[in-house]
Parts: sequence; C-alpha cells; structure tokens
Amino acid sequence: MTTRNSAVATTSATEQDPRWQSVVAREAAADGRFVYAVKTTGVYCRPSCPSRRAKPQNVRFFDLPDEAEAAGYRPCQRCAPRGPSVTEANAALVAAACRLIEASEEVPKLQDLAAKIGMSPWWFHRQFRAVTGLTPAQWASAHRRRKVRAELADKGSSVTGAIYGAGFGSGSRFYEGSDAALGMTPTAFRNGGKDAEIRFAVGASSLGAILVAQSDRGICAITLGDDPEALVRDLQDSFPRARLIGDDPEFEALVARVAGLVEAPQTGFDLPLDIRGTAFQERVWQALRQIPPGETASYADIARRIGAPKAVRAVAQACGANRIALAIPCHRVIRNDGALSGYRWGIARKRALLEKEGGL
Repeated sequence: MTTRNSAVATTSATEQDPRWQSVVAREAAADGRFVYAVKTTGVYCRPSCPSRRAKPQNVRFFDLPDEAEAAGYRPCQRCAPRGPSVTEANAALVAAACRLIEASEEVPKLQDLAAKIGMSPWWFHRQFRAVTGLTPAQWASAHRRRKVRAELADKGSSVTGAIYGAGFGSGSRFYEGSDAALGMTPTAFRNGGKDAEIRFAVGASSLGAILVAQSDRGICAITLGDDPEALVRDLQDSFPRARLIGDDPEFEALVARVAGLVEAPQTGFDLPLDIRGTAFQERVWQALRQIPPGETASYADIARRIGAPKAVRAVAQACGANRIALAIPCHRVIRNDGALSGYRWGIARKRALLEKEGGL
C-alpha cells in the first residue's frame, strides 16, 4: 500500500513539472535546457527524442548530461543528447547562409545558397523559414533595407549611393517600398526626419507617464515610464531633425483616450497605426494584435501562429522591439510555463496590465 501511494505521488509530481510537457510534445526548443532519464532503460535523452515515450513515474530530470551520467545513466544513441541537436545543426547552417547573403553583392539564388550549405533547395527553404521566420529572399530584402538605413545615417553618403551600396539594382525598386521601410522618404530619413511632422503629448496613467506620438500615417509610438522628460528625449533621439509638435489641446485629448486603455483595455484600440519594422517583426506584431484582452499566449504560440514554430527567440526579440505599447499588446505574451518574462516597460507594468485585463 505504501509503495502504491509513493508511485502515485511520483507520477503526479512528474506530470506537473513543465519539463514533462516539453517531453510529451517532443519540443525541440527545449533541447539544451535539460535532459530526462528513464529508470527502466538506464538511458537519458534530449526532450525532442523521437523514441517511445516513457511512463512519467520512471522519468528523472537533469539540467546537464554530465549530471545524468554521474547518476549512472548512458546517452541515448538515437537522439545523441551530448552532441548538437538536429535543430541546433540546422540553425548553424542557416546562420552560415545568412552570413553568405550579407556578404554577397547581389541577392544569391536559392539553388546556389542551398548548394553551398549542403541541402536541397526545398529543405533549405523550409529550414531557413523555420529558424528565421522569413524566406531567404525576405531576409535578403530586410538586410538590404538595414544597409540603406545605415548608409543614410552616414552623412557622407548620398541617397543614390546608399541605395546602390545596399545592393539594390535600381533606385525604383527601393523607392517602391521606401515608405514602409523607412516611414518617410529616403531624403527625409537621411536628414534625421527633417520636414517630417510628429505630434506628441505626455499624459498620466496608473502605470506612470505615457507618451503618445503620431505621424501623418498614424500612431507611431506609445511609451511608458516614470520620467516624462526621458520619454520625450527618447522620441527626440529617434527623429532628431523632425518637427515635433507638442502642447496641442486636441492631441492631449487623444493621449487621455489612450491612457484610458490602461484602465479599460476591453474597449479596444481602433486608431490607425504607423508600424515600422522588418517583415518578420510586423508579422509578430500583427499576431499580437489578435490576442483578445484577458487572454495570453506564449512565445511558442505566436511562433506557430505566424508559421515559424522554431523562431521562438526571434519572436521574443520582436516583442522587445515594439514601440507601441497597449495597441500592440506584447504584454499578453508569457513564457511556456506561465511565468512573466521581459517587458520593455518593466515587469511590474506587464503584471499590472494583465491583472487589469483579467489575464492573471
């Protein structure tokens, strides 16, 4: 009787451990975080091991392979937990492909990239998208846009020189997407936002100071903090030569409306947004806007929703790059185990927002 009760308690403890869910799901993203050992076989595996699933009462968890071996377990020959996982190996190959793209004068062809990496074009395209969240062509395009931004920030570069220096074969091809890439014309961007008009105001909320800024395309920033002046300086640093317009009573009314979202998030946000980011970031931000108030999603959930299940870390980075709080609700994204993770404007504010929404 005592033995049976002990087994039930062990089973319950294992199944309640978040690591067990990673084992059940054969979650590749968990590889490297821990290994699990099976008492009946004397073998330890990585979480994504495709072998037949062990009974939970026979499973032990270890942080490192060395710990498992010190306890008398041997490595699984099928998933080779001491070496790089398939996911890690593919990620390394994709990273090498990214370096090839960035070092090329022109965008390499898919077939040529795949051949250099040692994969078939179909499998390479699939793995590249799984790791980065983008196709090779989208990655190349995003890299060229970053190069243009860097070149334009260099006051010694002309606009034409920056466009061709970034690898665009013609000026017309870049200008077709320049507004989405830069948020303004290349000349205005090079001049630090000169001639761009951005209205802003700072208000108060239960979470501290809140700054709202709007370009002619829509809301381009909603930032939170303890120091109103620091929020304004951050906006000025983003567009040092833009025409910033403050002290507008009508716009201050808009700030009050945005601040109201803090207290009543269920009212929703229906104002136009001026969203500026990479193709991958914009896909993540769009997915965030589809999370209803009172609900949460994990970084892995978002990665799956945008069709890039292995790009969990990139999703987290995109959340951190979001400059439009509340309207793009990155506060509704939590870790797989339900714990709160980083938030650009502080964990305390993230917790407060989720509590107001009923998400905690």
